[in-house]
Amino acid sequence: MRITVFGAAGQVGSRAVKEALARGHEVTAVLRSPARAHEVPPRAEVRIGDAANIEDVVDLSISQDLVISATRPTPGRESELVATTKVLLAGLARTRVRLLVVGGAATLTVPGAAGVTVMDEPDFPAALRGIARACADQLEVCRADAAAQWTYLSPPALLEPGTRTGRFRLGSDDLLVDADGASMISMEDLAVALLDEAERPQHHRTRFTAAY
Repeated sequence: MRITVFGAAGQVGSRAVKEALARGHEVTAVLRSPARAHEVPPRAEVRIGDAANIEDVVDLSISQDLVISATRPTPGRESELVATTKVLLAGLARTRVRLLVVGGAATLTVPGAAGVTVMDEPDFPAALRGIARACADQLEVCRADAAAQWTYLSPPALLEPGTRTGRFRLGSDDLLVDADGASMISMEDLAVALLDEAERPQHHRTRFTAAY
């Protein structure tokens, strides 16, 4: 496959690039600044572009099979996530290329909590409310779009660098927890879930999640 990754130097994006290359795909790694080009594996084609610019999105998705968006706004600019997602959806509706969005866990429903979401729990960290709200709005923007071919991946409650095991569970709108009540996955295995969906699409215009 020919895959474009926006946010290719980020924590999740860089792992998606690595996983895609390991599977033999052709990867276009999109960065906003050439200063980070050295962080991208040499087998990927580095392009400079902005997921918030519709002409960049169109140009970098033409003739591709899939676009992965793993962009994250800097603190204080969380609302940009929603605007960027709208641009991605509009651009990819033009080129008719699939979009795989790495989103947030905020709107996943907590098991046994009568429909309460992760972000609505009383102990949800105040410092994360900005990005949580942005991710919730991002998902709503996707759900309201009927033109683009999108899929939204929510990570579990804890997403950290770790080991690639290739073993995890998939879910839809509920937070996945293990026998000890933990909800987590490594960034490496989240990249596996992303590329599995890229190669074998199962979640058309819907959200899914992955966790141990």
